[in-house]
Amino acid sequence: MQPIPANQLLAGLFPAGRELISKVTTDSRRLTPGCVFVCFAGQHFDGHDFAAEALRQGAAYVVVEHPVEGLPAERTVLCQSSHRAMVRMASNYRTLFSAKLIGVTGSVGKTTTKEFCYAALSAFGETIKTEGNQNNEIGLPNTLFRLADTTEYGVVEMGMSALGEIERLSRAARPAAGIITGIGVAHLEQLGSRENILKAKLEICAGLPDGAPLVLKADDEYLPCASLPSRLRPVWFGIDSPLSQVRAADIRPDEAGQAFTIEDEAYGSFKAYIPAIGRHNIYDALAAYTAVTRLGLDPARAAAALADYRTTGLRQHIVHHNGVTVIEDCYNANPDSMRAALEMFAAFPAKRRFVLMGDMLSLGPITEQAHEEAGALAARCGVDYLIAYGPAARRAAVTAAAKGIKAMHFETPEDAAEALSTRLAPGDALLAKGSRDMALENILKLYYDGEAGKA
Repeated sequence: MQPIPANQLLAGLFPAGRELISKVTTDSRRLTPGCVFVCFAGQHFDGHDFAAEALRQGAAYVVVEHPVEGLPAERTVLCQSSHRAMVRMASNYRTLFSAKLIGVTGSVGKTTTKEFCYAALSAFGETIKTEGNQNNEIGLPNTLFRLADTTEYGVVEMGMSALGEIERLSRAARPAAGIITGIGVAHLEQLGSRENILKAKLEICAGLPDGAPLVLKADDEYLPCASLPSRLRPVWFGIDSPLSQVRAADIRPDEAGQAFTIEDEAYGSFKAYIPAIGRHNIYDALAAYTAVTRLGLDPARAAAALADYRTTGLRQHIVHHNGVTVIEDCYNANPDSMRAALEMFAAFPAKRRFVLMGDMLSLGPITEQAHEEAGALAARCGVDYLIAYGPAARRAAVTAAAKGIKAMHFETPEDAAEALSTRLAPGDALLAKGSRDMALENILKLYYDGEAGKA
């Protein structure tokens, strides 16, 4: 973070002085003299308990949601929401810089699309990105606080848990281009309908300037019918839809990735290769190429730079273990990403195909139906063994077994790992897919370590 006068950083929040602030932190272990410490009440710790100590260690100001005894009023920013205060400070800081940013939202594929954008933008200049999936009202401000005078480009991921959140994030980031990857059923439990999910994702438009490109998936069920702001410039990408202005053709997969041709109505045709498998990753790469080129950057170089994409965390990370190919795709899951993963796995070369499936969470009333459909799809995709873990995934196992494939459900990580250890053999492939809170990596670790079944 570059130094910024306190009165400019805290404008609209507090009548601060003109001292320079060079850090905003929410972590009491990372306090530095002259910083702003923002207090949040978390599950395990309450930042308000550390507010007085933050001032003693040299913090210039503390942001609190309720009065804290002993804090001097001239250094205490009292607000209704620390989240909103973070976004406001980030918005104020953003005004110092002219870097062109791409904003990414959608129900599925946000982080992968963000990483493809980062790969492409990095070919043209110094670029920042959202780290991991830090896409909320704390994570996005922390990304914006990394802007510097040398930053030319950036890509920020925008998630949400309620209506209005993406609008606030977009207005703070002021992206030059926006991407909506698609409208699925993630967050259905919170928002109640896919129509509300569409409404929430379209909030990204609020921060886009007039004439900005809004990059949209043409093969989506909902987006082509959406009412879009006339002041923006929609650009459609896809594989099948005739609406696509940028499409992928001549797709040629191999074990490590996929080659294809980008056919762009505006700029022509370009060869591309991505080190990622599955049709869903082609969509994410197309979205990134489309946004980058509509910022006026060279299309040939942007297409070539997609090959520099690198997977993050547990997203489609391939591990070779004792002759078994393991696809660790267990960072998160919803019905759309589960479908994409299973369809990708159907074409994956293997002697036998195993799926370790965990619960898909936050689906509300469609939970049972979604897991039954996942089990049926696993059978249609030629899965040989389905190992289900979690109460909801039990429905997937029951449905898959009824469709004629070997399916088992386990209550503990140890039992699931033992089932894998006793059945997988050289030449087999294993796909692990489930929501983050199911922690399927713990089952995989037991399998890798060979501890399953040991007393």
